[in-house]
Amino acid sequence: MRQVEKPELTPEEARRDHWGMLRFMMLNALAGSLIGAATAAALILLNVGGIGTHIATAANPVLPVLLLVIPFASLFGGAATASAILLMPYETKYKDRPGPEDS
Repeated sequence: MRQVEKPELTPEEARRDHWGMLRFMMLNALAGSLIGAATAAALILLNVGGIGTHIATAANPVLPVLLLVIPFASLFGGAATASAILLMPYETKYKDRPGPEDS
């Protein structure tokens, strides 16, 4: 099976393609971060392991909440971004474009 060469993108097409990829990754990172923050909030509100009670009785409850929410949001955001990179629909751009051998 012969490997088909893909046509080169013009600078403007490449710029639009890169902005599209960045937008795709940012949306996935944002969605993952929101899911992570919601998961941390659910842990606190459902008082899993008594963490909600400990936070409620803390002298400064903001710090423990941040120490719980930020790692969850970062972890879930990173996982969503990594899966977005792996599943990026990059090859579909070349399916309908003629290659150099079609000329």
